[in-house]
Amino acid sequence: MAVAPDDDAVTAEPNEPLNTAALRRRLAGLNLYLVGMMGAGKSAVAGPLAAALGYRVVDADRAIEQVAGKPIAAIFEQEGEDAFRSLETAVLGQIASWHSLVVATGGGVVNRSENWGHMQQGVVIWLDAPEALLLQRLRNDPTPRPLLQGSGAAERLHALLQQRLPLYGQADLRIAQQGEAPEAIAASVLNALPGVLKTRQAPPANQAGLQNAAGQSVPSFN
Repeated sequence: MAVAPDDDAVTAEPNEPLNTAALRRRLAGLNLYLVGMMGAGKSAVAGPLAAALGYRVVDADRAIEQVAGKPIAAIFEQEGEDAFRSLETAVLGQIASWHSLVVATGGGVVNRSENWGHMQQGVVIWLDAPEALLLQRLRNDPTPRPLLQGSGAAERLHALLQQRLPLYGQADLRIAQQGEAPEAIAASVLNALPGVLKTRQAPPANQAGLQNAAGQSVPSFN
């Protein structure tokens, strides 16, 4: 995760409004990457989270479809999952070159180390949801899910979740949910963010000293 300056107190006490302006200054444009299983609500949470911070929203799957000129389901069907994953990594690399974004990623983005290299330039936030809630949401969602097509969707969801849990666990921040509204989840993210932002080390008060091979002091470079 990238380093953010620590020049404002931004953690809210219970029932106290969060100082989002101070949090925005402390983030200094760091992108926020929402990861989690399909059905975890990443796209839904991205909107209110971005609005609170004055950020823009990028849906990585929609960006991939724009680049490919076809739906994700068609990419899987015509070119296969490997081709989709390579395109996903390329698109994520482009996104990482921008700033002040809340990025809703695809569920499998955590499978590639290259993707972590891009996301860890910002803050990675895992939206964790119980398996039963994921399955309920996916059954009510008309969006085609190539990895869950056909019979046995519940079993495949379980297998995917078990495979990805250790990877999601590498996120900077985990937000557990039980079906709360997207606005409530976004508020939880905002309140938890200050606790995971690293602080800059203060510069040394005195000029650094250097010595030559003979042990004599020489001017430093700063």
